[in-house]
Amino acid sequence: MPITKSAKKALRQSLRKKEINLSRKKKMRSSLNTFKKLIESGKIEEAGKSLPEVYKTLDKMSKVNFIKKGKANRLKSRLSKRLNSSQNKTK
Repeated sequence: MPITKSAKKALRQSLRKKEINLSRKKKMRSSLNTFKKLIESGKIEEAGKSLPEVYKTLDKMSKVNFIKKGKANRLKSRLSKRLNSSQNKTK
């Protein structure tokens, strides 16, 4: 347990950040997983409509430095590629 006043404050801050980061992680993962499940189940049109929401989530996560900008761009690229390849298969 922290003893000094600054150590107590640091503990409070880290617990607060941990809670925030866990909620961000959950939001990002759920967004990605719902998109992937839509593609796997063959609901390509719905996946196309949910893609901007996934982009929005990833952009927000990179804006607040939860993930790096490059990782967000890489994920967005891979998701759009997956959507396009699944659209081409159905045609």
